[in-house]
Amino acid sequence: AAVAAAVAAPAAPAAPAAAPKLPAEESGVKYETVVNSDPKFKVKEVDVAVLDPKKRVQTGRYNDKPNSIAVPFLKRPTNLDGTHPGDVGFDPLGLSEQFDLYTMMDAELRHSRLAMLAVVGWPLAELFGPQWMLHGPNHLSPSVLNGFDPLSFVTVAAIFAGFGFFEYNTALRRVDDKAIGAKHVEDMANVWKYGVPGDYDFDPLDLYSMFGDDAVGRKAMRELEVSHGRWAMLGITYFAAWEALTGHAIVENNPFFEPNAILPAAALAYFAFGFFYEVKNTDRYLLQIERTSEGAVRMERLRKDAKKFAAEAEVVAGEALVELTKGAEITMETAKDIKMKYDQLNKDYTKNLMSKNYDVEELAKNNIL
Repeated sequence: AAVAAAVAAPAAPAAPAAAPKLPAEESGVKYETVVNSDPKFKVKEVDVAVLDPKKRVQTGRYNDKPNSIAVPFLKRPTNLDGTHPGDVGFDPLGLSEQFDLYTMMDAELRHSRLAMLAVVGWPLAELFGPQWMLHGPNHLSPSVLNGFDPLSFVTVAAIFAGFGFFEYNTALRRVDDKAIGAKHVEDMANVWKYGVPGDYDFDPLDLYSMFGDDAVGRKAMRELEVSHGRWAMLGITYFAAWEALTGHAIVENNPFFEPNAILPAAALAYFAFGFFYEVKNTDRYLLQIERTSEGAVRMERLRKDAKKFAAEAEVVAGEALVELTKGAEITMETAKDIKMKYDQLNKDYTKNLMSKNYDVEELAKNNIL
């Protein structure tokens, strides 16, 4: 059958070189094995650093997902495959395919860092800043929408001029010749040759290696920065819009800036929820709340601890009740003894006093003493 199949099969293209034939025997049947020695079929040695996520950022985290993570009903943009920090496939306008991705990521980080400074400085200026630096009768932070006073305008213009000069001098900076830049070049070798956007070789407190001095730890830190920067940009936009619409300072009647129980309770509820549950998005449903495996273990542990605490509390309460009862009995006996001694002392005092002025025998005879 094998011979017939070989005869019936179409002729194969000519091999580039004659391959040696190795005879072999198995169960009395002779056959020949062709060993292809063409160099293009040889396995090349692979640098293990290429596939080690701790040494290099791995590409295509979302290659197996056809739809966007952020907007599940849209297709995932081609250039947003989860390789870079903060990439969740959100690009409904398709900007990542029209403009340079590195430049846009660098611009986002610049805006994020300014927003993180502004979202802290804005309310602090209204809470503690001098009123002559604020704008209007309600003492609002100076801004494009709120307006400026002459002095605040000059100050803000000088600040932005400084930022503009800094951006002009660093827009086309070289970073691969710096200590952190050299690490970034190696981290991003699988992605591109540009290193990491937003790299100014600035880390005086050595916080960049907080999650680990490797590609994974550095990417986690960049992920954290992008996430906080995006929330800050939303926050500063809310500050400006609120004050422009209401004419009142953002710190006025705001639970974030006045003592209250709402914010701590909300924060406690948020962390308690995350301790046991998580929110998942699937291809079919959004915002599905599920208890995590760690949450189930924690819940069971809490139940056991609660039962143990209740049992121990019951024992302690019983012992305390016994001791309290004993204490009450001792107190009653002591009170009775004190009362008897007081009555006897009062009686002796009265008798002594009466004996000085009256005939004691006569008083005793009349049952007065």
